[in-house]
Amino acid sequence: MDNIRKHIIFYGRVQGVGFRYYSVNKARQLGLTGWVKNLCDGSVEMEVQGEEPKIDELILFLEKRQYVHIEDFDARSMPLETEYDFYEK
Repeated sequence: MDNIRKHIIFYGRVQGVGFRYYSVNKARQLGLTGWVKNLCDGSVEMEVQGEEPKIDELILFLEKRQYVHIEDFDARSMPLETEYDFYEK
């Protein structure tokens, strides 16, 4: 299966609830690469790269966290990058 890269902005209760922590740990477990960071407007920005079903699994995992409430997210495809980890910016 081919790798893809997505740029995603998550809206809702996504800061102060472990969103970035869960993102990093689950993405690494799934073998995904990229990064995640908080934005000053209360949303969270992510670039994630890997197989599409694994990216979908990461998003579903985040939606099911107890204190996280994703109201909406915007995702767009991006060119692949060479990287070896998923980290918090």
